[in-house]
Order: sequence, then structure tokens, then C-alpha cells
Amino acid sequence: MHKVILRAKRAAAVLRFHPWIFSGAIQKIEGDPIDGDPVEVFSHQGRYLATGHYQDGSIMVRICSFTATDLGAAFWEDKLQQALNYRKAIGILDQKGTNCYRLIHAEGDGLPGLIIDIYDKTAVVQCHSIGMYRSLDLIKAALQKVLGERLDTIFNKSAEALPQAFALQVDNGHLLGSKDSGIAEEHSAQYRVNWKEGQKTGFFLDQRDNRWLLQKYAKGKTVLNTFCYTGGFSVAALQAGAKQVDSVDVSAKAMVLTEENIALNNSAERHQSHTADVMKFLKESSKTYDILVVDPPAFAKNLKKRHNAVQGYKRLNALAMKHVEPGGLLFTFSCSQVISKQLFQDTILAAAIEAGRKMKIMHHLSQPADHPVSLFHPEGSYLKGLVLYLE
Repeated sequence: MHKVILRAKRAAAVLRFHPWIFSGAIQKIEGDPIDGDPVEVFSHQGRYLATGHYQDGSIMVRICSFTATDLGAAFWEDKLQQALNYRKAIGILDQKGTNCYRLIHAEGDGLPGLIIDIYDKTAVVQCHSIGMYRSLDLIKAALQKVLGERLDTIFNKSAEALPQAFALQVDNGHLLGSKDSGIAEEHSAQYRVNWKEGQKTGFFLDQRDNRWLLQKYAKGKTVLNTFCYTGGFSVAALQAGAKQVDSVDVSAKAMVLTEENIALNNSAERHQSHTADVMKFLKESSKTYDILVVDPPAFAKNLKKRHNAVQGYKRLNALAMKHVEPGGLLFTFSCSQVISKQLFQDTILAAAIEAGRKMKIMHHLSQPADHPVSLFHPEGSYLKGLVLYLE
């Protein structure tokens, strides 16, 4: 393997099991690795530290192991088996009424740059690094070995997630089987998931626990679900007995999927779709609701855009608060990793002041246990949310 030698006093983060090595920490590289090559990392004194994937950029090495390994078949089988064992331990693997979960959550499962979501017997693989993409054959073999009869389809959905220049030579497609979509079941609700055409891997599994919480409060209530995508929160509210649910998304394709999911769960008579820009919809509507869900896409994907994102979250939530009845609830989220939990809460506070609403925090929300956060990599905690009681 090629060798990466760190500068003096730059091994501390690796010794604390942080999985990223930034370019500024590197003294020299022995060999001439290309993007995606496996490399071994050594301290300035020559001590072995880790093995990972090389990729030219700010994060130059993504660590896959802190013990010596060739990143061969045995390594991948072991990593996927560990991940499966963890899903068994948290009770998601054979949960009654639920057949979808995240099997690999990048750094949270010790595999930076790799996402694998399971929808019944389909594994959707999304590689965010070139090293992971170049490991697809090994990942496929390990999935088949570890999941066995639990698996009949593997779909590679990496083109959208890889660096732009490299992605030009990448096509999504089946590694096993031929299904493009299927029915995912979550808490006995059904959702049509299209992993070929849909966003991310086809469905936002990270909101599972928060959809379940919404059901606790939705019976007999009116609900507005903004940025609804495929209608996850809408289906959950209707399943719990909501009196009426309105769903809003700017994407006509998303609204078609929402309506299909509503129909799958026999709730169409209590649902209305609105294909519209959410901000424009909120500005033009005079209707108020018992519960309002604000779950926008990431407003900031890097630190340079954080200030503008904060202003966007403030304007959006201040407007949303005006549509919540006194005694009603606001479920509000940010999936921007660069927006911390405290900054998000401070932003919602600013929105409440602007809207002139008094409120109480009922719940602090996050991602579910099958989207684990490594204690050594707190950056993996990206989803944050609040449930607010508005007076």
C-alpha cells in the first residue's frame, strides 16, 4: 500500500479514533496514489495508525480501520456483520410492521463515505467517496454473504453523491436483481419507494422516530406537512387518525408520490395536496392548523453558507408559526450538519420573537438509532429538531 506520513504532533486526532485526515496534517506521501486507493497512515515517528481510502481534497484520507488490514473480502464481511448485529441489538431488524432500516451509516458504522439502506429485500448502496465506489464489488459480495436470503436486489445509487468530475463516468444501476421500486413498511404504514428515481436512496428513513412521535399527537387534529416529499409525515398523521392533512411540496413528482402513498394507506378522503413553493404557500394562505411540520432540505452544506441558512430557517419558521393555532404544535427540523443543535434552537427563538409567539419546548429530536453517531465523530449528528407548544 501507499503510505501517508503525518506531520509532527498531528497524530492525536487519529489516536482518538477520528476518521478523517485533512490535507494540512500530512507531511508526505510515499508512492503515487490515485483517488480511491487504499493507504496506510503513519505517525511522524513511523508508528502505524490506520488504513483508509485516499482522495485528493480537504479530507485526504477517510479511515476504515485502526488496525492493519488489506481492506479485502474478510474486512467487508466483518464490518457488515458488525453493523447487522447492531441493528439486531436495537430491535430494528425484525421489528413487526417495519421492513426498512439503515444498515450502514458512514462514519457511524466505521465506513466513511458509505450509506446502505434496506427496503425489505433490497439494499440501496450510495457511495460518497471514490474509495467506496471502487470497493463496490467487495461490498456487493459481503452484502450477499451477510444478508443471505434477506437480500434479492442491490441497487447502486452513487452518481448523485460522488465528486462531480468523477461522477461523470458513473452510472447508477443494479448490482443484483432488477427491481426499481418496492413497498417499504414503517410502523405498519406502507410507502412506495423508488430507489432509481427518488431522492437519496428513495425515502428519508432518518425521520422514522419523529413520524412515530407525531402519531402520538395527531388524532383528531388538522395537520400541515410542508416540504412533504413522499408524504411520510402525512401518512403517519393520517394513520393516527388526523382529521385533515394538507401536504405541500414544490415538486409535482413528489406530490404524485405523496398521493400514491396516501392511497396505499386508504386515507385519501382526509388529505389534500398542494404543489407549491412552501414560502409562497405560507404567505398566501390564511388557514391555521393544530400541528405544522417544517422539514426542509439542507439550507447549508458548508460553513460559508451557514449565515444565509440561519436567516432562511428564521424566516421560514417565523412564517410557519403564524399558521399554528394557540395550543398547537410545531415540529421543526434542520438536516444541515453545519447548523449545531444550539444554533438551531437559537434560530427558532429568533423566529418566535419575530412572530410574536410564546412557546415551550416539548421534545428535542434527532436521527434514529440505525443512523448511529460515533462518539469519536460528533460531526455525524446532522439531524436536529424541536417539538414546540405554541400558546
